[in-house]
Amino acid sequence: MRAAIFRNGEIIVDRMAEPTPGPGQVLVKTLACGICGSDLHARQHAHRMVEMAKKVGRKPMDLTRDVVFGHEFCCEVVDYGPGTARRLKPGTRVCSLPALVTPQGIEGIGYSNDNIGGYAEAMLLSEALLLEVPNGLAPEHAALTEPLAVGVHAVAKANISGGEVPLVIGCGPVGLAVIAALKLKALHPIVAADYSPARRALATKLGADIVVDPRVSQPYATWAEHAQMSEAEKAARPPFQAMLPALKPAIIFECVGVPGLLQQVFEGAPRDARIVVVGVCMETDRSEPMLGIMKELNVQYVLGYTPDEFAASLRLIAEGQVDAAAMVTAEVGIDGVAKAFADLANPEANTKIIVQPWR
Repeated sequence: MRAAIFRNGEIIVDRMAEPTPGPGQVLVKTLACGICGSDLHARQHAHRMVEMAKKVGRKPMDLTRDVVFGHEFCCEVVDYGPGTARRLKPGTRVCSLPALVTPQGIEGIGYSNDNIGGYAEAMLLSEALLLEVPNGLAPEHAALTEPLAVGVHAVAKANISGGEVPLVIGCGPVGLAVIAALKLKALHPIVAADYSPARRALATKLGADIVVDPRVSQPYATWAEHAQMSEAEKAARPPFQAMLPALKPAIIFECVGVPGLLQQVFEGAPRDARIVVVGVCMETDRSEPMLGIMKELNVQYVLGYTPDEFAASLRLIAEGQVDAAAMVTAEVGIDGVAKAFADLANPEANTKIIVQPWR
């Protein structure tokens, strides 16, 4: 079968053996797979991913061997391995968490030498994790379940109590997913910031109430304008708090993941802000703990999603509650993957590119 393979630091197209399903596994035909920002980071910072995997006790990639990226996928059932219930007929469209259940435990798909990701014509999934795609949802839209689930999880981890005013820094796919999840929580106004006009337009489409161009307006000042307490809220504050700026609680979602951004958030955030770090920075960074201490900032790092959040995200897209299709800006075949990685460096041109291996 054909695949776009990460080999010696580059994305190349080559042939590889089609996998054979083992016990509890299903052979699937890959219909659509999104290119994630983490894939772009992984290509550039693969050695850092290996270092971090070792530090947390996970099996790292062997960079001397081939890796097939791709963890945002929709597939079609082809065949079953031994010990499976075969509850879904061949031809059924499915999504799954990017993981395989093995006797050794859970193994990831997409950053593994052994488990082929979605930039290939076929791959293996665990039958126990399959979710049938409902409502005739197009594969390229069902593939957006994974990135939406990241936003749903980030918002869940923010522990929203009501009354907060959110600020989303960065309106790439992750920021857009956070905005969509915030809209579902009916938390308004949603303030979002990005340098890209195209991404600011998408942020509005996905649910942002106020969009900020940081070249023109300071995001934190704009947030403060829309977070003013009512007179009743001011009057209800305890005496000590009455000495502080009369602002509603802040939840700031950092959805960029580049060095220096977290320090910028520390500097711009109001006192007692909750900061949810969703962007994946793969380089060493610095921030000033004393600044966080003086402002009593609460920092929550997040990763992935729960199985329930993943399944709920698929339903949200299928039922039209989230316009995930708005994020898709291009579709390519396997031969176009390497160029797509380069194209995604331009936020005006693309937000989410979908790989269709049989295209």
